[in-house]
Amino acid sequence: MSMPNIPNITPIVSLKRCETIDLLLSSIALEEIGLSHILNAEGEKLQAFLKNPHHCLKDYLKMNDSVNKTLRTIVKSQMLLQFKLEDVAALDESCDCMCKDKKHKNRGCSNNFYEELGYHPSTDCNCKNCRENKPCSEE
Repeated sequence: MSMPNIPNITPIVSLKRCETIDLLLSSIALEEIGLSHILNAEGEKLQAFLKNPHHCLKDYLKMNDSVNKTLRTIVKSQMLLQFKLEDVAALDESCDCMCKDKKHKNRGCSNNFYEELGYHPSTDCNCKNCRENKPCSEE
């Protein structure tokens, strides 16, 4: 048996730190939306089950067990998402580019990001580098 031939794939990704943090926050939000859909489907399943009054006790216990397992799984996922959110928030606080800070710091971020915030480094900071759209020299 021969060894599989794995191609050498080296993707080049050029994201700035702030863009990466935004993507991580978006992924957390999308996971939360997915969990809300699962909860909604579980509620609809339970409502459909309860509409039919011809169930025995064993059916109710099975349904309860199923809902219980689903809720436990969702709670576990919520805990992991909370950890992920705390880690991303810590990354954001230690971010060198300070995107969230409208002060004169434009290190590492595109000016488009600042303009979306209604801030432009060349007009809001008086240092020479900001006027020339270079990393800010003022601390």
